[in-house]
Amino acid sequence: MDLHLKDKVIIVTGGSKGIGQGISMLLASEGAIPVIIGRDKESVSEAVNAIEKSGGKAYYALAELTDPEQCKLAVERTIEKFGRIDGLVNNAGVNDGVSLENGNYDDFLRSINRSLTHYYMMAHYVLPELKKSQGAIVNIGSKTSVTGQGGTSGYAAANGGRNALTREWAVELLPFNIRVNAVIVAECYTPLYDRWINSFDNPEEKLKGITDKIPLGRRMTTSEEIASTVAFLLSKRSSHTTGQLLFVDGGYTHLDRSIT
Repeated sequence: MDLHLKDKVIIVTGGSKGIGQGISMLLASEGAIPVIIGRDKESVSEAVNAIEKSGGKAYYALAELTDPEQCKLAVERTIEKFGRIDGLVNNAGVNDGVSLENGNYDDFLRSINRSLTHYYMMAHYVLPELKKSQGAIVNIGSKTSVTGQGGTSGYAAANGGRNALTREWAVELLPFNIRVNAVIVAECYTPLYDRWINSFDNPEEKLKGITDKIPLGRRMTTSEEIASTVAFLLSKRSSHTTGQLLFVDGGYTHLDRSIT
């Protein structure tokens, strides 16, 4: 299926690592031009080089996403380069373990800023261009907003906010034919996940205990599977889909665990 994404300029925050990198790579393979926004010049440059070596096109703008001014400048740099923006993927964030019991006011607010505030700021700054292109926004979210996790109040709250903003923006942007959806992730194996697994005494046993609870295939979701859904939601092939939370998780969040 041709998604008609050729030469579409799509900003991807945190697009150089993990799920974000998977999204950037897949968009480039579909002919789109992912613009990777991140603060680590080395990893961002490597991601762009990898896309270009595979025959795709990519661009980047450096930004500390917790700084609104840097968010604005990253968007302006993209417009200066391409003259338009056709889509936004809000992806960057971190499960930082700011809990109710052991957290505090400053850490909680920092967590919200690291995982939610820039979703709003990036959407705010790209909106004038999305009005012109009638583009789309895809927010990446987490099952923690639905299931809870324990010990991560800041991240869970941020993801609840992502879900709410997805629905709110879908309503607000109806007059402009801008669609807004979210892809909710449960267990997806990334380098960050790998580091977490290897923090346990018996990583293989811990990993098996998790995958055994994933109904479809007893395996982790891949970043490519997340990326494929994101690409579809950005494309005109999903032209009547908006305000949706799509769970790409092998049934982890909603199916009865007793079936495993």
